[in-house]
Amino acid sequence: MDSIEEKRVYGDRDGALEAYVTSSIGVVRVRVAGDTVGEFGLCERCDARDVTATDDVVAIATEEDVRVYDLESGVGSAEGTDDEPTFAETGFGSAVAVGADGPDLIAAGDDGRVARRRAGTDRWEPLAADAVGGADSERPGIGTVRAIDGDLVGTETGVYRIHDGGLDHAGLTAVNDVSTPGVPLAATDDGLYKLGNGWMEILEESFESVTADPRSEPGRLVRAHATAGDTIYALEGGEWHATGSAGAPIVAIRYGETVYAVTEDGGFCATGEGGWRTHPLGIDGVTGLAIAAARSDSSH
Repeated sequence: MDSIEEKRVYGDRDGALEAYVTSSIGVVRVRVAGDTVGEFGLCERCDARDVTATDDVVAIATEEDVRVYDLESGVGSAEGTDDEPTFAETGFGSAVAVGADGPDLIAAGDDGRVARRRAGTDRWEPLAADAVGGADSERPGIGTVRAIDGDLVGTETGVYRIHDGGLDHAGLTAVNDVSTPGVPLAATDDGLYKLGNGWMEILEESFESVTADPRSEPGRLVRAHATAGDTIYALEGGEWHATGSAGAPIVAIRYGETVYAVTEDGGFCATGEGGWRTHPLGIDGVTGLAIAAARSDSSH
């Protein structure tokens, strides 16, 4: 496996997207155009547990804090260059998950604490949760947060919906991932679900991740993917089908010019004419993937 200490270059094209891959050793920035991988390298050394991107920022969840990189300003090194992103602290504290609800960030701590950081502000607003099972439950709170997307929070005790400054329990258990574009989806230990008249099972298997194209229209799913181990499932023609294997457990799938995925052992995958193409990033312990539009100025 190639060492990430030395940047690798497979080519460079204008208008590339930037993929941010989080891992136990830090954040790897990958420049991609279609299914072609360009330059990639370690841009932030830390134990990065999760990552998300809005139109304005890339945010990572770490053991110390939620840290953000401003895409618009392109802030870089202390010398004022922008060869590498600089992720600034936000004051949230230790975080296990981070997601985006429109332009806002939503983060969760390892103690079950969840808060919102509205775009353009520096303050985290706590989101209160209802008690699972009611006030007399022996297990109050939301448990360990595993995923955040839009107004949905996936936890070991089920799905929560952000509403009026709080978190309302919305069903299911052992939720590993959630997706909000088009039709809400949930990947759980028991199966893959979609939200209609309540949660309806799509497939009966243990799923680790699920995502839908963020360009989906409300109430409609045109393109979506889910993963169970190293098997990739895709929504095609209104039906879900297994489309192949990545050869290693898949952490996340995201959309850009094509479909991208990352594997637990550091494989960066992109779909092309011949199917999935995998490029080793030289890392392991991968925890997340986010796609952001690259700036078009000369700094890149």
